[in-house]
Parts: sequence; C-alpha cells; structure tokens
Amino acid sequence: MIYLPLGGAGEIGMNAYVYGYGAPGKERLILVDLGVTFPDMDGTPGVDLILPDMTWLKENAHRLEAIFITHAHEDHVGAVAHFYEDLGAPVYARVFTANIARRKMEEHGLPGEAVRTVSAWPEQIEAGPFKVSFLPISHSIPESASLVIDGPDGRIVHSGDFKLDPEPVVGEAFDPELWADVCKDGVKVLVCDSTNVFSPHAGRSESTLSDDITSLVAGAKGMVVATTFASNVARVKTLAIAGKRAGRSVVLLGRAMRRMVEAAVETGVLRDFPKVVSPEDAQSIPRENLLLLVTGSQGERRAASAQLARGKYLGLQMKEGDLFLFSSKTIPGNERGVLRIVNQFSEKGVDVVDDSSGLYHVSGHANRPDLERLHEIVKPQILIPMHGEHRHLREHAKLAEARGIASMVVVNGMMVELSGNAPKVAEYIETGRTYLDGRVKIGAMDGIVRDRIRMALNGHVMVNIIMDEADEPLGEPWVELMGLAEIGTSGAPLTDILEEDLNQFLMRAKARTRADDDALEDALRKIVRQSSQGEIGKKPEVTIVISRLS
Repeated sequence: MIYLPLGGAGEIGMNAYVYGYGAPGKERLILVDLGVTFPDMDGTPGVDLILPDMTWLKENAHRLEAIFITHAHEDHVGAVAHFYEDLGAPVYARVFTANIARRKMEEHGLPGEAVRTVSAWPEQIEAGPFKVSFLPISHSIPESASLVIDGPDGRIVHSGDFKLDPEPVVGEAFDPELWADVCKDGVKVLVCDSTNVFSPHAGRSESTLSDDITSLVAGAKGMVVATTFASNVARVKTLAIAGKRAGRSVVLLGRAMRRMVEAAVETGVLRDFPKVVSPEDAQSIPRENLLLLVTGSQGERRAASAQLARGKYLGLQMKEGDLFLFSSKTIPGNERGVLRIVNQFSEKGVDVVDDSSGLYHVSGHANRPDLERLHEIVKPQILIPMHGEHRHLREHAKLAEARGIASMVVVNGMMVELSGNAPKVAEYIETGRTYLDGRVKIGAMDGIVRDRIRMALNGHVMVNIIMDEADEPLGEPWVELMGLAEIGTSGAPLTDILEEDLNQFLMRAKARTRADDDALEDALRKIVRQSSQGEIGKKPEVTIVISRLS
C-alpha cells in the first residue's frame, strides 16, 4: 500500500495525493484532490495558474481507477478540468463539490457527466482494490469531507482540510460520535491536515462571528463593503444577514462570489440567504443603505475589491466615510497586494478593518489542540502529515511521535509504503510544477518564465543587420530598445551609441567571423551588453537578427 503526494506536501496549495495497492510498479491507483496554486508577479510573471506536475501519473494513467475530490476549494478542485483528458478517470465528489467541478469541466468544453455525485458515509465507491467513503467534516466551505479508504492492508483516513466546528453556520457540524464509530475497529493510517499545527489555542466556531460582524455593520455611517473568500459560504451568509439586520440592501460583486452563492443555493446547502440587488439597482439606493460583498480578499488585481480601490466597479465607488472589512486572513505571500489595496482605500478616506482583532474571521483549519483531539478519536497506527509547508509537516510528525504514533515527513515526490508497522520510503518520483500560461501548459523548468523574468529585470535590445553576398554589412546596423532608458550617462541616445559601437565592430571584424552567423551573433551580443553596462548600468537581453542576401 503506497502513498505519493504530487502536490500539497511541503507547501500550502496545489493538492494532489496518490494512493495505490499492488506489486511495486503495478499498483492500482486512486488520486485524492487535484488543485491549483496561484502565481505572483515576482516569481511567475504572466502565469495564469500553477498546476502540479502530473507527468508520472499521466504515464501511469492506465493504472488510475478514480479521482476523489474532498471539497470545492481551488487548491483541491481547480486543476480537474486541466488534466481530465490526460488522466481519463471518473471524478467523484459530494453534491456541492460536484456542482463546482462540473462547471469547471463545462467551461473547458468537457463532459460534466464525468463528475459523479456520491452521498456521504456509509456509501462506498469501489475503485480497484479500494473502497472509498466521504466522511463529513467541517471546514470553511460546504460539504467538506474526509475520505475513508479501505484497502487490503487496512483503513486509511485522509482528513482533507478540516476544523472541529460544532456550529459551522452552513454545512455539517463535526460529529465526534460518528467519527469514533467509523474508527472503532482500527485505523492503519491517518493522513492529516497540518496547516495550523503551530496555533496553540483551540479553534473557534464560525458561529461566534455573527454578533461582532452585525455590530460593526450596524454602526457604520456610510456604505459598507466586505470581502472574504468567495468559497466561505457560511461567512458570506453571516455578512449578508448582518447587512439585512442593519436595514441594508446586499449586493454581490465578483464572478466567484456569485458563482459560489448560486451553487450553494442550487444544491440546497445554503438556505434563507437574504435577497440581493443588482449593481445597477444599487446605484439608486442611498449608499448608507448598501452592503457590498466582494471578491479579492487576497489583493488580486482583477478582483472587485482591487477595482473599487482603484476607482469605480460596475458604476459603484467608495468615498470618504465608507467602511471596508477584510473578513479573512491574508495568506502568506499576498501581504503586498492586500496592503496596496488598504492604502488605496485610505487615500480615499475609507476606514479599513481587518482580522487582526480576531473579531471578524476564524480559520477553517484545525489548530494544535484540535489536531490532538482528532488523533485521540482516530487512534491511528501511523500518521502522515500533509497540507502544509515543511515546517508544519515536521512539527506535526513530532506531535504524533510524542503520542506514540509512528510518523514520517513525506514531501512531494516521496512514495512511501504503508503496509508495515511504520512508513518507509519506497521510491522517489521526479515532480514539480506546471504553469498554465495563457492557453497552454508549460513546464516550470522549460525556461519560458525564467526568460520573461530576465527581460523584466534587464530590458531587451533587438539588433538588425543585413549582410551582402560578400559577407559585408549592407548599411549600418539598427537597434530597437524595450524596457530600457533611452539616454545614458553620456547624454547621447542609447540607440546611437549601440549602433555606432556595433558598426565599428563590423568594420574591423575578420572575414571568417562575418561569414559565421553564430560567431557574429555572439560578438554583437557581447558588444551590446558591454556598451549598455557602461552607459546605463544594465546588461539587457539581446536578440540579433542577421539577414543575408543570396
């Protein structure tokens, strides 16, 4: 029995976990989750999405029995449509998650019926040597589930993302009695969320936020705008009800926000949601009677919150005296984008409230005491930490070992055998990241994004020269600049300086150099970089175009 993370182990996001059983190299496989992570302008400029590297699984797709999706967050379901044709296995999910997955498939022109809806425990899906059930657990999105994976060597519980919430507002509460009953006959392996292992206090329920949010909205004088994760339907409902109680009309802004609410209502997991008004109708309502619920809690440049910070969005704009609420936690790495929005609102005289007080946001992940409680309920023989950076995995493994549970830090690409009394490494698989760049998928090591970064850092120079039949230059070279200062320290145009230096070289170059395109390119590129360094202190990327008359 093997476990192989291809994403999500040693990082937060891009979850993809393989389980298998059989002779080495011939195991029948299942895949749990298939998610994405998001790019940033520093390391992955221009990239649309970051996907797990599925090369190994694509090569072994003939052994893949099924794909199981634990919940509808993008880092668990976002890559399903991108790899469905490569993997070809049926996709199983609960009603709400299946609704989201089908929408993604159909957006890519793929058959929505490839996603199969299943019920919660005790229904089992047979997938090769495994029988898999969806065991309800609370999280920050409706109908989250852990997976109970029964195989020939014992029972695996894959926690998925979870918290132990007795009153989650939307979705199922954590049921310790159900969990104890499922685990009473013994659990071989618990593969467990590690995100909040360093948080020392027990997690708070989603239901504890209602009074404070309601008081904040009721006390605001101008328009109120609130942002949270669109998938956190419970929080969206809490915010909307607070607006209704304050006598405000509720407006949903942002495609993801509308899509999640529509899916939750359509599947029956969201009931009694206040009536909303359109952005067009909102323009005729006094601003002190409006509550806008918007996307963009992580500072995304194209989301509704960022567009409001820059100016108008669908005819609506924020003004001095308005209130903007971040009912969310900033994910590490997104701080700059969020701070940019905060300052833009501040310049408009908008009051910004964030989650620093703890009054307006609670995490969807289990804190350390909650992890210990789940360990006690499940009583696994082996615990494998997942869903976390390396430091989270290591700390979670230490926590398990302190309780006498065998554990191991397993990162992406480590295939471990789980059949014995303790995990052991079976093989290492080459893995990494795939970038969705426009409409195509490219490898992280292909050099495309690296070249893009180098051009962003150094600028670009294009050199054009024409050589006649005798390998003599026909006229002088001409230069085009992009992303570089036009005037250097000498006060002369950079193009003039480069063209002169290149022309001087061509006049004295040896015949064999002028006749050899590769040698000529290398020499011209070196001159451009040296001259640019002397004039503007930059060594640009250089493209040489040599045209020869025949």
